[in-house]
Amino acid sequence: MDQPHSDPAGSPSPDRDAPSNPDPVSDPSGLPDRASSPEPVRPLGSMPSRDERQWAMFAHLSALAGGLVSSAIGGLGVFIGPLVIWLMKREEMPFVDDQGKEALNFNITFAAIALVLVLVGVVTLGIGFILTLPLLAVAGIAWLVLTIVAAIRANEGKTYRYPFSIRVIK
Repeated sequence: MDQPHSDPAGSPSPDRDAPSNPDPVSDPSGLPDRASSPEPVRPLGSMPSRDERQWAMFAHLSALAGGLVSSAIGGLGVFIGPLVIWLMKREEMPFVDDQGKEALNFNITFAAIALVLVLVGVVTLGIGFILTLPLLAVAGIAWLVLTIVAAIRANEGKTYRYPFSIRVIK
């Protein structure tokens, strides 16, 4: 009678002829299971794919490009890039749908705040700019920092929520 081998602690070890890592859920057809296929199916709540993470990062960073391109008109084009990426990828990539909406909502909120501050300065015949220009500078720095943080988090596959944002697009 063959006894199972024991380790020094006395607990039995698996038989030496048994496979080292048996698959508890094996396919009797002999075909490889989905976990070893080149395109794994992502379960809900797991890490987004590399493409999803990159597109989500681009959704946030495209606001910077839009701000630079439209800087002649006060940078009001900050929401164009996130809008285009969100419209292109929202159906096929759930993570990009979420982060694209987040970037779009934040940049619409920021553009509205900037527009109001500029209008206050204009309506007060320039006197309001004494107050609104420093506020615009602080808001601009906060926008830049938060956009970069959001892009980094999206590239890590983590959902990011801007601390203040009006949810226009749901």
